Amino acid sequence: MTKNLLTAAALLIGLSAFNQQQQFIGGGNSEGVSVSSSSDAKLYDGVFTATGENTINGAGLEAKQMEAVRFLSQATFGADPELTDYVAEIGIESWIDEQFAIQPNYLAPSINEIFQTTFETFLAEGGDSLDFTTRPNWVHLDYAWWDNTIKGKDLLRQRMAYALSEIVVISAESTLGSYGEALGVYYDILIENAFGNYRDILDDVTRNVAMGTYLSHLRNAKTDTVNNTNPDENYAREIMQLFSIGLYELNQDGTLKLDGDGNSIPTYNNEDIKEFAKVFTGFGIGGRIDTSEATFTNSIYIADVTLPMKMWDEKHEPGEKHLLNGYVIADGQTGDEDVSDALDHLFNHENVPPFIATRLIQHFVKSNPTPEYVSEISAVFIDNGAGIRGDLGAVLKAILLHPEARTCEWINDAAQGKLREPILRYTTVARHFGGFSPYDNRFWNYSYNFKSDVDQHPLHSPTVFNFFSPGFSPNGEISDAGLIAPVFEIHNSRTGINYANWVYYWVEYEYLLACRSSDVPEDNDNVVGTNMTRLYEYAKDADALLDQLDLFLCHGQLTERTRGIIKETLLEYPPTVTGLTERIQLASYLILISPDYNILK
Repeated sequence: MTKNLLTAAALLIGLSAFNQQQQFIGGGNSEGVSVSSSSDAKLYDGVFTATGENTINGAGLEAKQMEAVRFLSQATFGADPELTDYVAEIGIESWIDEQFAIQPNYLAPSINEIFQTTFETFLAEGGDSLDFTTRPNWVHLDYAWWDNTIKGKDLLRQRMAYALSEIVVISAESTLGSYGEALGVYYDILIENAFGNYRDILDDVTRNVAMGTYLSHLRNAKTDTVNNTNPDENYAREIMQLFSIGLYELNQDGTLKLDGDGNSIPTYNNEDIKEFAKVFTGFGIGGRIDTSEATFTNSIYIADVTLPMKMWDEKHEPGEKHLLNGYVIADGQTGDEDVSDALDHLFNHENVPPFIATRLIQHFVKSNPTPEYVSEISAVFIDNGAGIRGDLGAVLKAILLHPEARTCEWINDAAQGKLREPILRYTTVARHFGGFSPYDNRFWNYSYNFKSDVDQHPLHSPTVFNFFSPGFSPNGEISDAGLIAPVFEIHNSRTGINYANWVYYWVEYEYLLACRSSDVPEDNDNVVGTNMTRLYEYAKDADALLDQLDLFLCHGQLTERTRGIIKETLLEYPPTVTGLTERIQLASYLILISPDYNILK
């Protein structure tokens, strides 16, 4: 065996000199090299065999898989082994480009289809149509979101839409909870424009009837001196504070601009809000669901929610509007022209690139990007290389390929990383361990209990300020180090223990996703179970099992301390059928509640 390896080494060295390429034993550069050995080692009496060829061909190297899983943890809702191998094979940038070309998988059509299916099931089970909801609601919204998340192919687009939904927020935790299709139409704006232009998002959400309802600029009328009413200021405030420029003036690298006294500089004041509020007047519904013509006073209750809001110029505030930095919208324009001018004005504000860049980096990669990282992504927002401002596809690609997202040096940086959002911990498990649907390939999930336990579910933010503040810093070492950790705002003794209980359901009871029992025919299972059968062969050896879980859940970053504690416990279970199941469940549970999984580095 030794003689054969030395011969192979000499041959590889010769090839290296000839090709002027770096070659090394075990690196996969094995073409034309044969290896013989006295025997092939078996890890145990199972299916895994270590052949002599594996000393040369690189089959045991998992660095590419680890990097692929880590990347997919940032860029998707979770990865299975097949997707991991595919990304490792074609490369990260090629996969991003492929994802850009995949057709969008929209939410609203799925909501309507699910609503119709549940209605037909209700009738088939003897229900009275008068007792069924008259339109899709938040339950059908949640079913559709999970079904698309588990089965969809446009993984990067869906992940970006979710990130945008935490910046440009509306929520079912409002009157919109009864309007599932309206929420879906809104979310589809984010899906449609996930790789498009941020200016289009600002325009589409401003005119969206669900947003108009949520932030009260639907039926927002001009000043009425007789009745002493003024334009509603809600949307005017939030489009500045949350959707575009933020509270304080920023440098391109995201740091605060300071005045001569060292104080931060507000981007706007109350008078600016009043002026913007005048712009967002005159919007009514775009059409009705019945045959009548829409009027300005109609609410979302009878609106065709697929249509953008319509501008009623007679209800729009006339006159000049004095906006930021001396910018004036001229008198005599239509309401739509005023809105377009105001959105252009905000979109071109120098705060928008660092404001949006920082939030997207925080969502995908890390809570504390360096000023250099923010500045470089802001530059892409300003100009995608073709003179276009606001190209979100270019921005997202730059975020994911940046050295702070990709290199090992940054993985080891103390400020690197972020606490995974509860919903992303859940989707990662669901996409990696997702079982077979017990009925009709449905991956519906009723979110109420999970949301109540961990304080998060997509499109269920408690307020327009999202589930957590992008600047939140918990007391203690993180705050003392001058760092922020936004997701920790919803991590506490209650949500932490509740999350651990949910992990127990997933791995012990194999209870992964579930819809209401009334939404499937009688005697059909409404639960999608966790499927961990792939791990049974690995479970015969504690290290092999931990290697698999480390690769796909921790991307090779499981610490020796955590690994040692879990391994010692696993060895107490014999490799019987029952023992193997218990090994898998225990190892999965302990890793999924560990910081090694929950902190994304």
